[in-house]
Amino acid sequence: MKKYYILVLKIIIAFILIQTLFFKFTGAQESIDLFTKLVGKNEAYLRIGTGILELITSILLFIPNKTWLGALLTVGLMGGAIMSHLTILGIVHNYDSGALFTGAIISLISGSIILFSHKKDIPILGKNF
Repeated sequence: MKKYYILVLKIIIAFILIQTLFFKFTGAQESIDLFTKLVGKNEAYLRIGTGILELITSILLFIPNKTWLGALLTVGLMGGAIMSHLTILGIVHNYDSGALFTGAIISLISGSIILFSHKKDIPILGKNF
């Protein structure tokens, strides 16, 4: 049964991460505005780079021996997103009603649960758990 809960969490994370890729990769104005607020006029590097990392993360979550890495990347990426919202962007950004912030929180919690459930798969550290 645990296997199915983890699968559902992976699907939730992948759905949240992948749905934003279209905006990041096509240069949608909402995405440009968000990353410009974060880093200024060179927003494209962070926007595209984040999109690539989120795509890789979504794939790694479904590779059995790399699930731990996908979960770790999820925690890192979403931790950064949450901190950006709390310090620079605000919880509600461009009238999104807090959807991006909420998605980041859900992904962070889900990624943490997956990482904890796959802790024995982590190289070097896993043997100690």
